[in-house]
Amino acid sequence: MSPIERNETYTKWEQDAITMLLLHLCALLICLYLGEMGYAKDTAPVIFVLAVFLTGFFTNGYLWSLLGSLLSVFVVNYFFTEPFSKLSFSGPGYPITFVTLFVVGILTSAMTVRSRDQQRLRAENEKERTRGNLLRAVSHDLRTPLTAISGAINTVLEQQDTLPPEKQRELLRSAEEESEWLIHMVENLLTITRLNGDGETRLITQPEAVEEVMAGAAAKFRRRYPDFAVQVTAPDELLLVPMDATLMEQVLLNLLENAVKFTSPGGRIGICLAAAADTVTVTVWDTGCGMDAETLPRIFEQFYQGETDRRADGCGLGLTLCKRIVEQHGGTITAESRPGEGSRFSVALPAKAAKFM
Repeated sequence: MSPIERNETYTKWEQDAITMLLLHLCALLICLYLGEMGYAKDTAPVIFVLAVFLTGFFTNGYLWSLLGSLLSVFVVNYFFTEPFSKLSFSGPGYPITFVTLFVVGILTSAMTVRSRDQQRLRAENEKERTRGNLLRAVSHDLRTPLTAISGAINTVLEQQDTLPPEKQRELLRSAEEESEWLIHMVENLLTITRLNGDGETRLITQPEAVEEVMAGAAAKFRRRYPDFAVQVTAPDELLLVPMDATLMEQVLLNLLENAVKFTSPGGRIGICLAAAADTVTVTVWDTGCGMDAETLPRIFEQFYQGETDRRADGCGLGLTLCKRIVEQHGGTITAESRPGEGSRFSVALPAKAAKFM
């Protein structure tokens, strides 16, 4: 076990120990309060069984439930059983009372731990099912560009003496485009897998200039789609917003590439920035064909692909990935579109820590 894993284990044990002690302390205080009204003798065992139940629910494993059961037995005996403020198991009925409390506490904690383990197992099975669906969905889309790249390179290598230079450049350019598409697809897959993990993904954010993130996404887009011009609009002030710049650039690039699907060459695509009191909004817009009322509500669903004749749709992960990254940043993403009037995707990020320079 590495030092990091050992420290994480110790930290978890410390958290579980504190949780157990706090729950039993709360139970003790409640029973002391009820004792002033004369009800503690009858209610204390029930309250401490509840404390053991909550211990099993909020801690990991059986150890703390067992320790909590033992602690409950001694606390009830010492504080709420005659003779008070003294441990005694010799009185009539005492052994039965304490054994019952101990057994009920253990059984309750065991049921709680087992239920939590079953929930964890179901979550893991669902995660594996999602990963399987992801692999099946992308297998064809990854195979297609690889076949095209391999075919183009093999043709050039085998016929380089007879193939005209123009045709060789055309094939190599096609292979380059397919490889760029493949790289972008793999980046999306790696990111969606990361965000589909155990729910504990933590972004490492720091103040970034939103204009620079926008410019980086626009530059990558122009290299891949030289036939499309991108209009970038931003305020004169430099706006800093806490974010993971790499992931947010990936969001904007996915939105720009989504605009290409619905915009013919010669159409306009743009990205603009606006700041309000509590949010910073980056909007990607286009003058394309737009989306109908049936497509618009489903565009952020995983694996969903709209009606379009472009292979670059991929496997329907781009907009799903955008939504998850934005939500990881505490923001929201919305879409507006009408057939024939283009589309607008707005990414709103919290501006509580944003500042102008």
